[in-house]
Amino acid sequence: MTDQPNQPHRPYDGYDPYGQQPQAWPGQGYQGYEDPHAAQQYTQQWQGQTWETQNHRAVSAQAPDPETAILTPQSPRPPQSLQGPRTPQEPAAPAATDADASAGYGPATVGGNARVTDAQRARAEGRSPVIEPGMQPAALTALLGLLLAGAAAVGTYALLVPLVILQAVTAAGWFRLNGMWPARQGIALGFAGALAADAALLVSGRSPAAILGTIGVWVLLALVLQLRSHADPDERMYGLMATVAASALAIVAGGYLAAAADAVTVGAVAVAVAVLARALPLPTPASVVVSLLAAAGAGIAMGSVTDLGTSGALLGAGAAVCALIGHRVASYDYPSRFVHFTAGVALPLAAAAPAVYVLGRALA
Repeated sequence: MTDQPNQPHRPYDGYDPYGQQPQAWPGQGYQGYEDPHAAQQYTQQWQGQTWETQNHRAVSAQAPDPETAILTPQSPRPPQSLQGPRTPQEPAAPAATDADASAGYGPATVGGNARVTDAQRARAEGRSPVIEPGMQPAALTALLGLLLAGAAAVGTYALLVPLVILQAVTAAGWFRLNGMWPARQGIALGFAGALAADAALLVSGRSPAAILGTIGVWVLLALVLQLRSHADPDERMYGLMATVAASALAIVAGGYLAAAADAVTVGAVAVAVAVLARALPLPTPASVVVSLLAAAGAGIAMGSVTDLGTSGALLGAGAAVCALIGHRVASYDYPSRFVHFTAGVALPLAAAAPAVYVLGRALA
């Protein structure tokens, strides 16, 4: 056996540029002992981008919370070459938890459940589905009515300022009362119809035919817009009716501009007094009687100031009846506070406009 030249002893580092099995250095290892980790040193190493597990936290073996399992970020998957063959998995349906059962929610469905309105729930429980606006909206209605009465005494163009405010609040309040919010297109259409009616009244010498013609044109416009909509038929019909009603109410409020100035003064003051009396904490029948009597008294008082005289009592009572109907409509179906400050403020005055015009022409 020839002597080998003296070479420095180097441990094998597992690198073989030719892909061959490494050969042990002389004197390396012990006889009869096989290193259990030696096979791992000589196996083929994965070259390229791999799944680095050292930079991720260890996943606990505890079962995940079913409510937060979807929101938990998942760790990245290893490359496809390191995974086994994929098998199709069916999506698991979410299981109903005890928290959902205690909260009163039913199981999750694909189509969803029909919403039960507050009015339907109130009827099922034997409660009234009507909440009256209260004193604050009544005070705003009275303020707006006094502005109409004072502006009518000043002149026609002065009356336009509070009238335009009333028409804008009427259009917005009707859509909100029907649960359609935001409905910018419908509100803008109704308010534009009111402005068109006001302009037609001024051009035609305050002829009531301008109001009827504007309502007819705006019904056609609302119909055309709903026909172009891609919503469901039921939703389109509901939007059509709400748009037509809002436009009609806002346009009919222009009856104050067509009526005589004395009739507007008496009727607006009577509506203001009637709504304030209706907001008093009294039983509903007694509150209605008190509000009608107060409106008739206010009509007599304002009739003595104007040329209507004692016939102002009839005008005040008639305007108060229409105002109480609008007040009732604004109180229906558990409306929100915003409804009370829009529909609850504007509907009594808007509903009284036809009575002010008709009774004012009849009693003049």
